[in-house]
Amino acid sequence: MSSRNVLISGASVAGLTLAHWLQRAGFTPTVVERAPGLRRGGQAIDIRGSALGVVERMGLLDKVRAATTDMRGMSFVDARGEELSRSTEATLTGGLIDNDDVEIMRDDLTTLLFDASRYGTEYLFGDSITSVEQYEDTVEVRFAHTPPRAFDLVIGADGLHSQVRRLAFGPESDFLHFLGSYLAIFSVENYLDLDHWQMYHAGDDMLVGVYSARQNTEARAMLLFDSPELDYDHRDLAQQKSMLAERFAGVGWETPRLLESMRDAPDFYFDSMSQVRLDRWSNGRVGLVGDAGYCPSPRSGQGTSIAMVGAYVLAGELANHPHDHRAAFARYQDLTRDYVRDNQRLAQNRSAEQRRTPPDELGRAANSITLPDCPHLG
Repeated sequence: MSSRNVLISGASVAGLTLAHWLQRAGFTPTVVERAPGLRRGGQAIDIRGSALGVVERMGLLDKVRAATTDMRGMSFVDARGEELSRSTEATLTGGLIDNDDVEIMRDDLTTLLFDASRYGTEYLFGDSITSVEQYEDTVEVRFAHTPPRAFDLVIGADGLHSQVRRLAFGPESDFLHFLGSYLAIFSVENYLDLDHWQMYHAGDDMLVGVYSARQNTEARAMLLFDSPELDYDHRDLAQQKSMLAERFAGVGWETPRLLESMRDAPDFYFDSMSQVRLDRWSNGRVGLVGDAGYCPSPRSGQGTSIAMVGAYVLAGELANHPHDHRAAFARYQDLTRDYVRDNQRLAQNRSAEQRRTPPDELGRAANSITLPDCPHLG
């Protein structure tokens, strides 16, 4: 099989997983990432069901398990910090503690994935795609900084606000479906001395939380609130922080201190709880994977698993159909469509009250997909 040059937009979980499997199959992947390096911070994420099979096939399962958050439980407190309830059976971020799932910090996982793919992949950090022009045998890509280049395929793995999706499929307003709430995550000092523990303060339409990370050496703060859809610039962090400061002003417990820490947080993240729904995940020589093509929203607890499984299946089908990208894209979507649909329904069907309780089994039937035979992946 002759090598194909594949450009992947986004050093995300999906993008890094795809790069790993493509280079193992003899492709020549290039990853372009807007950030100057791997993005730091992020929330605790879960690897479940068939995604664990992907991790195992990558040879990373032991490393992933060694980096688990190892949470012991959680508690809810009132505005004065008085404990209202506690659980050592489940957490809000990971669901039931006694199961085979792996909860890991997002940046710990991306570091492992990057290390697994870096020697067979070209990385263009601090750059982004500005235009995509498709021709019969190639895709001409222009970048913000790198000179124009031609690729055989372009894959958008660039998240909810995918630039590749916008350029090749249309405006994001055609594909984003808002679920009625917003989420912020940022790192803070573990000044509460949390020991593999999570603490939350909940109101009628909001949630404030803190949980320890990285063997208790730091912590993550979480701010969640229900709202009608807001008009804001998703790249304007100062505007987003001002919105949150206004929204959570007067909220008790540790909220004032967390808002103060938020102002200087180096890894601040804020976005809507939204899903991406498209009829087709490919357009000519351009395809989508992970959140760019079918984000289920953090509410599902399945975004990481879907991204890893989707990337594995896409790489396998491109390897199985080395000279027919249309057949590869079609087969990729056929194999994963029901899996994605079932997991998106998990988020759509969760009530406001359920969103503030552990996602008990997260619909175990939706966690699994039969991983296809991909002999060309090595």
